[in-house]
Amino acid sequence: MEPEGASRALVMSDVAARAGVSHQTVSRVINGHRNVAPHTRERVEQAIRELGYRPNTAARALVTGSTRTIGFVTVNINQYGPAQTLVGLEQAARTAGYSLSVTVLDEATAEAMRDAVDRFVAQSVDAVVALGTYDDASEALHALDAPVPLVAVQSGGSSEWPAVGVDQVAGARLATRHLLDLGHRTVHHVTGPADSQEARDRIEGWRAELLAAGASVPPYLRGDWTPSSGHAAGKQLAARVRAGEEITAVFLANDQMALGLLAAFHEEGLDAPRDISVVGFDDLPEAPYFTPPLTTVRQDFAELGRRGVQLVLGRIAGQDLHPDPVPAALLVRSSTGPVPVPVGAARGVG
Repeated sequence: MEPEGASRALVMSDVAARAGVSHQTVSRVINGHRNVAPHTRERVEQAIRELGYRPNTAARALVTGSTRTIGFVTVNINQYGPAQTLVGLEQAARTAGYSLSVTVLDEATAEAMRDAVDRFVAQSVDAVVALGTYDDASEALHALDAPVPLVAVQSGGSSEWPAVGVDQVAGARLATRHLLDLGHRTVHHVTGPADSQEARDRIEGWRAELLAAGASVPPYLRGDWTPSSGHAAGKQLAARVRAGEEITAVFLANDQMALGLLAAFHEEGLDAPRDISVVGFDDLPEAPYFTPPLTTVRQDFAELGRRGVQLVLGRIAGQDLHPDPVPAALLVRSSTGPVPVPVGAARGVG
């Protein structure tokens, strides 16, 4: 509501009058200054809510040199991981008093990434966050010399570039170790695209855990994150089982591919986990409702967003922060179980 009789737009002095403080105090609260007493900050924030006041961001930018906006550039937002990374960053940015401006690229090319960052700089954002999971995009980020802080999320691998991500290698090791602990002699793997650093990190973790256990490392099958590629991999594995190969456990690089693989196994008369145990990665909201409910590795995207924004704000303040990777967690459901004994006795295929 507006002050009685007013027909003009609300200004900061209206908030000051309602809260019984100075114009400068209102300005400090809005701009996130720390030297404001908690009870005073609460009065000002209450006055803002009561009046429905919205700060003039353009005017504030002229005074402070800050738009309190972070640019975010991503690709493949239709995939669960990138979409949830965006949600986590937006929530963390909002909590910190920033808004998020988003650009979704059609392709993860160096040229597209450079153009997106240039547009954000032209909009006077305070910093840019980029989803750097694909090689072209990651290489473009390293080649850019942006006039604002530029950080990456989910870039994977080891790099001197300011970045934060989930520990993909450790997550893949958790999945593989779980299957080995159930008695499986080895674990087959369906990976993501070749140009995805996340996919390569999950291969690294899978292979490292097999080698650490003294297990054989079978050739992996290539997928592209989609259920259809998981379905194709499931058909291939079922044919190999039918030909007499011992395949009792499969780790897939994401849950969507696991969904396709489970469908293929069902079509081929194979049952999970009776015949073959299956583990995914991501923990889709639908994963507990797969048939059977899917054992998977959960990525904490809310924590990823919090650490990503923490890194951004630190870079804005001139701090050289290097956040630890976000840990992954194994969620055990009904798609995994002990190795069949004797192997092949109950596979249900001719």
